[in-house]
Amino acid sequence: QDRYSPLQRTLDTWAFFGVFRLRLWLLDQRWSYPGGYSEERRRERGRGLARYLLNSILQLGPTFIKIGQLFSTRSDLLPAEFVQELSTLQDRVPAFPASRALAIIQEDLGRPVGQLFAEFDPRPIAAASLGQVHRATLPSGEAVVVKVQRPGLRQLFDIDLANMRALAEQLDRGEEGRDFTSIYYECAAVLYREIDYLNEGRNADRFRRNFRSSSLPWVRAPRVYWQYCGPRVLVLEYLPGIKISDVPRLASAGVDLQRVAARATEAYLVQMLRHGFFHADPHPGNISVDPRTGDLLFYDFGMMGEIVPDVRERLMDVFYGVYRKDTDLVLRSLVSLQVLRPSGDTTSVRRALRYFIDNIARQAERQETIQAIGEDLFAIAVDQPFRFPATFTFVRRAFSTLEGLCKGLD
Repeated sequence: QDRYSPLQRTLDTWAFFGVFRLRLWLLDQRWSYPGGYSEERRRERGRGLARYLLNSILQLGPTFIKIGQLFSTRSDLLPAEFVQELSTLQDRVPAFPASRALAIIQEDLGRPVGQLFAEFDPRPIAAASLGQVHRATLPSGEAVVVKVQRPGLRQLFDIDLANMRALAEQLDRGEEGRDFTSIYYECAAVLYREIDYLNEGRNADRFRRNFRSSSLPWVRAPRVYWQYCGPRVLVLEYLPGIKISDVPRLASAGVDLQRVAARATEAYLVQMLRHGFFHADPHPGNISVDPRTGDLLFYDFGMMGEIVPDVRERLMDVFYGVYRKDTDLVLRSLVSLQVLRPSGDTTSVRRALRYFIDNIARQAERQETIQAIGEDLFAIAVDQPFRFPATFTFVRRAFSTLEGLCKGLD
């Protein structure tokens, strides 16, 4: 829909939040279990509440779907069963009418579609909560894709995020040791950047330039056709490929699956440690493989992570400290990164870090997954004064998703 009722959205949001908070509180109230409390019954009720959270997010729509995806790796903020349920959150919604897509293109670019493109397919090839994608051909003959934002999305974000800010402020008044308002501001900044298609175009250009000047010519990103772009319309080079998770098609095309997995891992290490600018949403729909060359094709640059040089150095200090089992170095580096607030008594924090460092060695011996190690790291933050910035969440999310893709390929 093009317009949303602020009153109705506010009522829907606060009704969901009230029911969720009540059910979350009842989760640990033993008297609320008819027939008596048991750990198994608590776990079952927790799983039911996690399913309620997922279904409510899907019903509330685009803003909440994106927030749910951001929180799908935050085991420092949510119980494990909630994180597990949110990790299944799929960003797939029905397409909106082609007539609205055509109208948005004309509003943003000032000319009707017939004057802009030699051909335009009104049937979208993909649809998600924030927009949909159509194939087209430029007057000069280049095959392109046209990404069009969902109608009324900016207004919806304004309404929903105003409510989320009020929720965060209320949570901060009721829970000490958490800074939900800061978490809100980080999420809001990420979401507003993601619906600015001109910003996404700049991200795509930067990503493409980084790899064009690197030693990895097999990483490719689509060219942006700026003369056809606007705040809600993005026109990109059409780069067809096979989805990286479609193992049967890749195998039948003769693609070396192990080489694809190795290349994907190398591409991400280069993005994070050399470029300091990385794709923060590497789900299977955003990475394909060119079956002719084995090149990796990246799409959708709305959600990107950035690691400035100083932060990269401090991160390397953390890794080195973990490798050397040097708790003091890890502690100093986390304070420098503002992950940990400095305080006089660090006894409990040191104890938590020592447990984590010792546990990593055991997990490496057992060949635990990156996701499991990340969950442990975030879990120690539940009772400690840690605050993980959005970049850390992006790094963990990217590597956890990448690990799943590579396990499927190898």
